[in-house]
Amino acid sequence: MHVNLTNQVALVTGAAHRVGKAIALELARRGAHIMLHYYHSDADTVRETLQAIKSFGVKAFQVQADIGTVEGVETIFSAVRESFGQLDILVNSASIFQRRSLLEVTPEEWQQTMNINLFGPFLCTQQAAKLMREVPEDDPDEPSTQLKRAGGVIINICDKGSIDPWPDYAHHGISKAGLLALTKVSAASLGPDIRVYAIIPGPVLKPEEYNEERWAKSGARVPLKRTGTAEDVARAVAFLASEDYITGAVLNVDGGDSVV
Repeated sequence: MHVNLTNQVALVTGAAHRVGKAIALELARRGAHIMLHYYHSDADTVRETLQAIKSFGVKAFQVQADIGTVEGVETIFSAVRESFGQLDILVNSASIFQRRSLLEVTPEEWQQTMNINLFGPFLCTQQAAKLMREVPEDDPDEPSTQLKRAGGVIINICDKGSIDPWPDYAHHGISKAGLLALTKVSAASLGPDIRVYAIIPGPVLKPEEYNEERWAKSGARVPLKRTGTAEDVARAVAFLASEDYITGAVLNVDGGDSVV
């Protein structure tokens, strides 16, 4: 699959590690400049990820902010404007994942999860749409290989909780179901110049509490009989970022988990 994102600008939230990092690296490999957002990741992790992104010859900057607040999202988009002056791709990957049954969830945990998993992506969608619709000025020092035009792509990283009840992760699943709804409403609202998608990964990252045997069983139960990787999700993001006659799509990157 040949995907060229040269000189596009991508903001990836939660990009210092795990799936967000894989997405940022894949977009950079395809030629996109990267704004790396993080909040709690340690300095060494952020520095290493930023260096890995820059190794592809693209520009990359970091911004630390609480994405679950209005002020935090304003900080993120101020950094994008200051560093690049444009935005072509937004990937809402930042997430909090708490294991709680419905009756165990405290009001504080509910609010924190909704803020990070749903309110933040909502705010980022609003801010991204405004910035994407501004036609950037050409940089004489770095001519683009393609005609710049208003518009862009928003990709939301959902999960199993978006489509199936997940009693062990009650408030998390509800927040991700909301993110899927946000995806569809955004796709219907922001065309024709902005396309919006959701990706639902399956078993692509081994949970910390899983041993190798239990992780292998997670792969054995899906039709493709194996687990995936964060890079599988990242390639799906790059594909959707490059296709201009798809919007509102929900792509399962799960080895077929959604059909069994």
